[in-house]
Amino acid sequence: MVSDQIPALDDEAYAGLQKSAREHLWMHFTRMSSYDTADVPVIVKGEGAYIYDAKGRRYLDALAGLFVSQLGHGRTELAEAAAKQSRELAFMPLWSYAHPNAIELAERVANYAPGDLNRVFFTSGGGEAVETAWKLAKNYFKLVDKPLKHKVISRAIAYHGTTQGALSITGLPPLKQQFEPLVPSTFRVPNTNFYRAPEHGDDLEAFGRWAADQVAVAIENEGPDTVAAVFLEPVQNAGGCFPPPPGYFQRVREICDEYDVLLVSDEVICAFGRLGHMFGAERYGYEPDMITCAKGITSGYAPLGAMIASDKLMEPFLHGTASFAHGYTFGGHPVSTAVGLANLDIFEREGINRHVLSNQDAFRSTLEKLTDLPLVGDVRGDGYFYGIELVKDKATKATFDDAESEKLLRGFLSKALYEAGLYCRADDRGDPVIQLSPPLICDQQHFDEMEQILRSVLTEAETKL
Repeated sequence: MVSDQIPALDDEAYAGLQKSAREHLWMHFTRMSSYDTADVPVIVKGEGAYIYDAKGRRYLDALAGLFVSQLGHGRTELAEAAAKQSRELAFMPLWSYAHPNAIELAERVANYAPGDLNRVFFTSGGGEAVETAWKLAKNYFKLVDKPLKHKVISRAIAYHGTTQGALSITGLPPLKQQFEPLVPSTFRVPNTNFYRAPEHGDDLEAFGRWAADQVAVAIENEGPDTVAAVFLEPVQNAGGCFPPPPGYFQRVREICDEYDVLLVSDEVICAFGRLGHMFGAERYGYEPDMITCAKGITSGYAPLGAMIASDKLMEPFLHGTASFAHGYTFGGHPVSTAVGLANLDIFEREGINRHVLSNQDAFRSTLEKLTDLPLVGDVRGDGYFYGIELVKDKATKATFDDAESEKLLRGFLSKALYEAGLYCRADDRGDPVIQLSPPLICDQQHFDEMEQILRSVLTEAETKL
């Protein structure tokens, strides 16, 4: 839909942007050849749950940018917080010095976190938070005289970031192969995709127990005195939103305690309201040793991430000459932390988490209407975080081969959904899925718009196979 309120660029200005983009801009996770003969989508404005391109067309932002824009677009209060802080103190690193915003935000984040996770180490983003957590785990065990504990366990298909360490923890071989050799000593266990459960496919709780027990098997196989940490998302993102079965995290917590292994809750996506709580660990009732977070901490209005650690992990660094020799120039940036504080003010004032919890069932039921379509095999997720798995045959759950997936997702769906006015993700890092993670301000009118566009495009997709 073309908006009367968003003026489109004239043809000359638009052509200039396209030429410059092709010649100079290297986009992330992008097949640059895709734009040899097609225009680069150029987004120029956001307002509420919608974004607008350079031609004046409007799109429902059903991915919250990239699981980021919790409060939606155009929040002047957040922009003003950034401008005010820039005038007062534009920059100060946290290297042996502090500034008020970092101190205050650290306290507020720690107060939201479960248990005794009271120590907040700021980063620039989520991948850096994961790097920080792994480095801390190895450093901590050396300081407590367990120097062999350095290995990490994570789940198959899980995504934990793109830096060398975080990518090593990531369980997606196609993302890793071109960058090998990576950091050694990471190992994979099954994820919690009940739709394709290899064991106990008729019993969710038994499947969850089996999946959790595979963590113990992996620790035993590697040797408990060599394993430092287990990295798990509350709801696994890659593969299309795998929620934990009942009791899963409680069992993993027991296993980690038994073997003296740290449990890291990677909440770069799941924290700050995405699941209706400040942290996903709260929703599912477990207490990790560390939480990694980013994205929603500022609703995307400034880059910021954090690793939150328990008092136990800080304790060895409080004595003598020990220090955690790790940091980032822009971690805990004064402007970003000012935005983070203003973001949390809005969360509390507007009851954002309550809004998600009040509307999550409606979101689920609206998306589940799509299960009458031949292509839709499964709709899964929690809160405002869902995946729709696409299948060739619903009866057998047969998925698409690589060529078919390429034709369906990149050849048709990605472009068709965007042209229909829906910004979301068609992804095949596991089996083919469409991911939906809208701003937390969305309500039934937005759910209906998503369902209607998806229904229309998926119905047309049937004719392309």
